[in-house]
Amino acid sequence: FKIFLGGGLGNKSFVGHQLEEFTPEEDLLYTSIAVLRIFDRLGDRKNMARNRMRYLVNDMGWEKFQNLVLKERAIVRATQSVVTALEVDHTPSVIKRPIRISDESGSPNPDGYPRWLKTNTLKQKQSPYYSVFITLEAGDITSNQLSELATIIQEFSSEGHARAGFVQNIALRYVHEDDLPRLYLKLLTIGLAKSGALTMAAPIGCSGTTSCNLALTNSHRLAKEIQRKFLELNLDQDDDLRDSSIKISGCPNSCGQHGIATIGFFGGGGRVGKEMFPNYQMSLGGRSDGQTMLGATCHRIPAKRVIPVILKIIELFKQNKKSDDTLKDWIHRIVNGKEDSEIKSILDMRKALDSFTIPPTKEDDPDFYNDYGSDSSYHTKTGKGECAA
Repeated sequence: FKIFLGGGLGNKSFVGHQLEEFTPEEDLLYTSIAVLRIFDRLGDRKNMARNRMRYLVNDMGWEKFQNLVLKERAIVRATQSVVTALEVDHTPSVIKRPIRISDESGSPNPDGYPRWLKTNTLKQKQSPYYSVFITLEAGDITSNQLSELATIIQEFSSEGHARAGFVQNIALRYVHEDDLPRLYLKLLTIGLAKSGALTMAAPIGCSGTTSCNLALTNSHRLAKEIQRKFLELNLDQDDDLRDSSIKISGCPNSCGQHGIATIGFFGGGGRVGKEMFPNYQMSLGGRSDGQTMLGATCHRIPAKRVIPVILKIIELFKQNKKSDDTLKDWIHRIVNGKEDSEIKSILDMRKALDSFTIPPTKEDDPDFYNDYGSDSSYHTKTGKGECAA
């Protein structure tokens, strides 16, 4: 295994450090105990807002923290009286396909099925099984849908349960290939068959001003609007965009994971004279794969211009891409100053988007001054947070 420590998203985010080249399975528990001991011993108990491992590592320095963990692990390994095996593989020992009266209806696949199959499923190593991902609009699901979904999960997943993903979706494993059309129809019946779950068309949005006292904008509603526009334009089927992501937070605290998005946004306020309007700070090039990095600050974008700006970025990508490029690759080169097209740097991108950031007068466009989901003029109002952000 590879273990990373000291990373995390928040008002100030950090990329984690790899503890060592390789950690064997038998050391996972020892390492975890050692890390917890060091943090418990040295964490900031006076200022709870900074009582995060990422701040401790940043203040102390990675090499010192790394050495403390490795020394503590040796002590744990030598003194631990009971060794508990750590269960890391949840693959069923026996895969039983649910019994059906009939699997074949004789009818052709329903409309929308090929699109859903492409964007919402992954073929597992265990043939002929698939993992199926159900996209939820900004994480929303009704109680009735959840109840119906529980029945569907037991019917179609050989595991009999599902997993909630950190990208606001639900994942079913071990769905038999022959059952996929019927599963799609069932999901369609309860309104959970939207395509695009594994694509850029499934943006993440935190709860925003719909329920959070710290939020400055309605990131939750903006995520829904972006998803609807992407599906309307069939952008979920564009393979050039498939591995990219859009993530939105209603404030700088990163609950929407904006720092690791291909295109990320966090909310704030803009002003024209005495009038305020919802605004977002946009970052580009964040990623959480083997080349993990935090997004680079690009521009402040008014809320009602976010969707046009995203579409403009895609348009610029299509005009300047190399034959085998994805949007993620192209933006990564721009952020790192290695692109040789019309848009060579973050500064070039900023200039290309300048026209979208000019606010109209309230008389010319009153809707510009309202946030998504609100009919009243925007103003910032925050309260005491319910979390430790």
